[in-house]
Amino acid sequence: MTTHEVVNQVPPLVGHDTADDPALLDGLAREGADWAAPGLRELGRLAGGEAAGEHGRLANEHPPVLRTHDRYGHRVDEVEFHPSWHELMRTAVGHGLHAAPWADDRPGAHVARAAGFYVWRPDAGHGCPISMTYAAVPALRHSPDLAARYEPLLTSTEYDFGLRPPESKRGLLAGMSMTEKQGGSDVRANTTTARPEPDGSYRLVGHKWFTSAPMCDLFLTLAQAPDGLTCFLVPRVLPDGGRNPMRLMRLKDKLGNRSNASAEIEYEHAVAWRVGGEGRGVRTIIDMVNLTRLDCVIGAAAGMRQGVTTAVHHATHRRAFGRYLAEQPLMRNVLADLAVESEAATVLMTRLAGATDRSARGDAGETAFKRLALAVGKYWVCKRWPGHAAEALECLGGNGYVEESGMPRLFRESPLNSIWEGSGNVAALDVLRALTREPQVLAAYEAEVATAAGADPRLDAAVRAVRDELADHTDLELRARRVVERLALVLQGALLVRHGHPAVADAFCASRLGGDHGQAYGTLPGGLDLAAIIDRATPKLG
Repeated sequence: MTTHEVVNQVPPLVGHDTADDPALLDGLAREGADWAAPGLRELGRLAGGEAAGEHGRLANEHPPVLRTHDRYGHRVDEVEFHPSWHELMRTAVGHGLHAAPWADDRPGAHVARAAGFYVWRPDAGHGCPISMTYAAVPALRHSPDLAARYEPLLTSTEYDFGLRPPESKRGLLAGMSMTEKQGGSDVRANTTTARPEPDGSYRLVGHKWFTSAPMCDLFLTLAQAPDGLTCFLVPRVLPDGGRNPMRLMRLKDKLGNRSNASAEIEYEHAVAWRVGGEGRGVRTIIDMVNLTRLDCVIGAAAGMRQGVTTAVHHATHRRAFGRYLAEQPLMRNVLADLAVESEAATVLMTRLAGATDRSARGDAGETAFKRLALAVGKYWVCKRWPGHAAEALECLGGNGYVEESGMPRLFRESPLNSIWEGSGNVAALDVLRALTREPQVLAAYEAEVATAAGADPRLDAAVRAVRDELADHTDLELRARRVVERLALVLQGALLVRHGHPAVADAFCASRLGGDHGQAYGTLPGGLDLAAIIDRATPKLG
């Protein structure tokens, strides 16, 4: 006996191309990586398929498990993963989303990689070791002998999981291990010690409170050497096959990012090699931190895109009160507002990726722009994601609140990027530090914004307001978040006015710069082309 007929349910969001994103594709071409579009579309179709989504679900429902000892009582410090994790990693590494751009001479290689990292999001957790490996290479280059030894394996597109001597493997992954119990972001308070040995290596003794991706082959870490805080390279397995005494004490029980392992570790005279000079640890590892900040922006922008496309898909197929949700004015306001926020994040992300690419090729102007804009973007885009994820979830109503929808996983993931590699206050204060110590970075920022001068009076007014904000040095640290927020909004506005869809740029300038907006999403003013904005966020199935 059938009790009821199931109707008015939304079809699964599968069979679409996650790279079918106008803001992303426009940015790819604008930043010099149009050559990567065919491969990106291939990856996008893979990411939007049923198999990828199922791997993402399984990797999160079966999180990693720590095995400290084998059956005989020997210390092994291994992390076991579900097969779906390995499938996700194999695809990411195989498509060069880790360190491959460092071995690619083509202009736009880092932009292509950023676009792929944005598109391949069936699971956010496995992106952590991918991001760390990407960011490790420029830091490792502070010691050319170590770079020559390991960089070819870090840039390899072979995913070779397992604890074996690094140089016996077909490809390597790198992690980072900086924070300690007593210091957190204040890494200069670290207590781990590094004792130099006659052979040029060091022995580390101490702990780390958060070690990202402990199953990686190599780690960059900080420890106190005789001449101060220093960066070191720590292998999980020594050249003779023995386990380096880097003990995994436990895995973190985290809010989100559950498919990925994060560990508390202790060094028991672990073997390490110095990267850069003694006492220059922060200066050395900052290259890695800055690139992981880029990936925080990419991940947050990708999460916003995933949230808004899911919300639009639901509203397009779900009826309530006699009409499809997407036909109802108030829902259209919410969807368009979410889409505007998403596109503003994406256009900034692609610009930062372009600056990273040109900076890596020696462009001093782009290096100065990146120094400020990356910290600004990391603060703002990552701060915007949690509210965006919550609103996108609410568009699905009760259906969005259950795990099967995928939206709770997206929501739980959303606070991470703002915390990772420096929380909001750390990023905001870093912006002030750059403005104070490196005057060329403000000049580069102003030159970028000036290219949009006269295009929109609301943007011009916002530019004047941010200049006034910067000219006032009273309580500047107290106002740091306010200053960085305005810098971010002006930069996003300038990019959208120059490169974005006119309807999106108009809505952004009216709401974010002109002040015609409430405190919640769905409070855009009238007179905007909502249909054009929503259409750009509507996934095309089949």
